[in-house]
Amino acid sequence: MKRKLLTVITEQALERQLVQCIKAAGAHGYTITEARGEGQRGVRNADFDQGANIRVEVVCEANVAQQISEELHRRYFRDFAMVLYLSDVEVLRPEKF
Repeated sequence: MKRKLLTVITEQALERQLVQCIKAAGAHGYTITEARGEGQRGVRNADFDQGANIRVEVVCEANVAQQISEELHRRYFRDFAMVLYLSDVEVLRPEKF
């Protein structure tokens, strides 16, 4: 069964707001891990404290992924470091997503 994998890499300070947006869109769950790397806004180290980045992954139906993407774009793209991308995935337990 096909679903979308929505991946968001952004500032840890947005975690609570992202989770609210994901739940409000109807996603069944999410995974958050720490993230580090380098981009246009500089290097992010491995410290998982203020100023760190997080990686949020959501496997969900396409319309839910689209709704979350549009909301994050509208609210955060202009003022926050945020990378967002969608991938097609094949899930083995579609009832969970």
